[in-house]
Amino acid sequence: MFYRKYQTYCDRLVQDTPFLTSTGRLSEQQVDKIILQLNRFYPQILTNKEAEKFRNPKTSVRVRLSDLLTHLQRKGERDCQEFYRALYINAQHLYGNLPSRKAMSPMFFLACFSVAAGLAFLIYYCSPVCRQQVLNRLGQCWAPSRCQRHSNPRVLRGARRVIGFSPIIIGKHVSHYLLAYLEKGFKEP
Repeated sequence: MFYRKYQTYCDRLVQDTPFLTSTGRLSEQQVDKIILQLNRFYPQILTNKEAEKFRNPKTSVRVRLSDLLTHLQRKGERDCQEFYRALYINAQHLYGNLPSRKAMSPMFFLACFSVAAGLAFLIYYCSPVCRQQVLNRLGQCWAPSRCQRHSNPRVLRGARRVIGFSPIIIGKHVSHYLLAYLEKGFKEP
């Protein structure tokens, strides 16, 4: 399944609900603490009547938690976000194992891999003079025209196509280094 870069808290709650409601994940005390936090602390997410309903000892913990999560999803993004904050405070061990949090790890790996691959291509396809300039100026604004004067244009054109797709996954702070090769376009011989 493909995960968007920025999932909303409601989307995450839909994804995490089966995990949270499975037997033995959250104790009755933890569920009660989360409900009380959503009821008593600012911003107040649950009214007193809603909190009493979700803390009813006659209903099983699983059913109460499932009803709470469905209720929060209906109320909106802010309420789902506050649930995650309450979950982090009251069940930190469980918060770290949520499926929505684990789905973010592959994106981090791909971003790091893209940076490493982009820099490897950059260093490999530049001449020794350009390679030293790139390494010296990595933190500064770097002019791609200097590297193009010292490099083989045919090899550089092929490198542009590969390096040009690397910043799709990573942030803006790295992408301008990798996109420097694309400045003159793909039509260069």
